[in-house]
This record gives sequence, structure tokens and C-alpha cells, in this order.
Amino acid sequence: MDDTVAVSLFRHGLTEENKRRAYLGWSDSPLCPEAKKELKLEKPDFDLVISSDLGRCLETADILFPDRRAEVMKELREMHFGEWEGKTYGELKDDSHYQSWLNDFLTVYPPGGESFAQFACRTEEGWRRISARILDHDARKTAVITHGGVIRHLLSQLAPVKREFWEWSIPHDRGYELIWHKKDLRRGERCILLREVPLMANPIG
Repeated sequence: MDDTVAVSLFRHGLTEENKRRAYLGWSDSPLCPEAKKELKLEKPDFDLVISSDLGRCLETADILFPDRRAEVMKELREMHFGEWEGKTYGELKDDSHYQSWLNDFLTVYPPGGESFAQFACRTEEGWRRISARILDHDARKTAVITHGGVIRHLLSQLAPVKREFWEWSIPHDRGYELIWHKKDLRRGERCILLREVPLMANPIG
């Protein structure tokens, strides 16, 4: 198993906007006090720590890795929801454009926001950068702190068994560890093993 590399994908801690179920893309929101208290990794021994450049991810990285400075990649941002940023389903449900997006998010996109194709392209470029960093530094274990949409897309592309974007559940209280043989990572293949990793000492229900 010496030729294996592991990448753990962690969603940022629960934010105030997450609590009210608002769309939170490129806008930001601080972590909830309870999330700050609960965030903890049992074994935070990673060779590389990489984060989205948005505050909620950097705040999460600082809590999980207080003695490390995360490398920042803006490609790991959440999807940009444009004019829908900060709004909830209840506020948008009567908007016909919003309903069209819910029915066909692959081709319809938020006004002033990103299309799914733009989001996917950006996320995949971020993954190429992460892979290159891992291989260049011969890193065995890498932690990535990012967003629910980013993790969903990466899992749809990288998990051993193909599942579609919305089939993945991305809670705040756990992450996913993906494991490759180094040669397979270099070739851009799917990982050979996927498992959940607890992210909180006492997960919030």
C-alpha cells in the first residue's frame, strides 16, 4: 500500500446562512458558534491542506488545522448563484426562472451566476491543480476544505462507482476520503476506495 495516496474532501462547517437554508455561493457567511465548538478531526495529520478562498472554508481550515496555513485555490469555490445569493426556496419559489433551473440545472443557470458547465470546468481545473500538487510534493495525505457542490461534482467524477451529482449527500459533520494508487491518480482515473471520515467530535444532528 506504499504507492497509495489519500485525499479527504471536507465541507466547511455549518454557517448562519446554511441554518436558514439560503443559497450561499460566492457570498459568505460566518460559521455558527456551535459549529466552531464541534469541528474536530481525530487525526489531523496531513501533508497538504488546501482550501477554497471563501471565508467559511478558511475559517474551517483554521479550526481543523490551527498549526497549518492552508493553500488557497479559488477554483474550489461553490457555484455562483448570482441574483439568488442569500435567498431561500420560499423567496424564490414563485420565480419561473428559478423553477426552470430546478427542473434543468444542467442548462438553465441563475441570473448573473454560473452555468453548471462553467462551474464543472472550474472545479475540474481545481482538481487538476490539486493532483499536480500531490504528485509534485509526493504527498501521501491531503485535506481539501471546500463546498457541498464542489464535493458533489468531484465525487461524481472520481468515486469508484459512478453516481450522479444529486445522488451524493454532503453533510457538514463528515467528509469523504478517496484513495488511489499513485499511477492511477497520475492518469486521471477514478479512485479505488472511498470511505466516510467523521469531521465532528459530536456531530450536530
